[in-house]
Amino acid sequence: MALPKIGNKAPAFTLQDQNGEKCSLKDYQGSIVVLYFYPKAMTPGCTVQACGLRDSEKTLKKMGVKVLGVSIDAFPRLLKFADRDKLNFTLLSDEDHAVADKYGVWGLKKFMGREYMGLKRTTFIIDKEGRLQYIMEKVNTKKHHDDVINWIEENLS
Repeated sequence: MALPKIGNKAPAFTLQDQNGEKCSLKDYQGSIVVLYFYPKAMTPGCTVQACGLRDSEKTLKKMGVKVLGVSIDAFPRLLKFADRDKLNFTLLSDEDHAVADKYGVWGLKKFMGREYMGLKRTTFIIDKEGRLQYIMEKVNTKKHHDDVINWIEENLS
């Protein structure tokens, strides 16, 4: 499936968060949303990426940004991840990868010569009206938070 188009409404969804509660994209209307898809909770790269966002909480909050992290992990694993790393934003469980399909980030991956279907690490920045403004396909987990903040400062402030 293809990535959604910049300028269009971001595809709607409702998923379970790390506490098992329902969470919808529409709940965040009026805020800038950083919707990031990551392959697996509690793995090294995903932890570095999440902790960078966690540590940027004050800056993101000042900018009116809400962060939503999405993986195919079940919500109990997400709760463990959030607790272990003291994450201060919402993690969402997309076990059947239906939302990942809508966003075009479920597909063929290659690792060490092996091919498999999986979640492609991708970030979407959605404006206060719910329109998709930016897609970050090449994500550097170590500086993801800085890249997100810089893009929002330059384009949505």
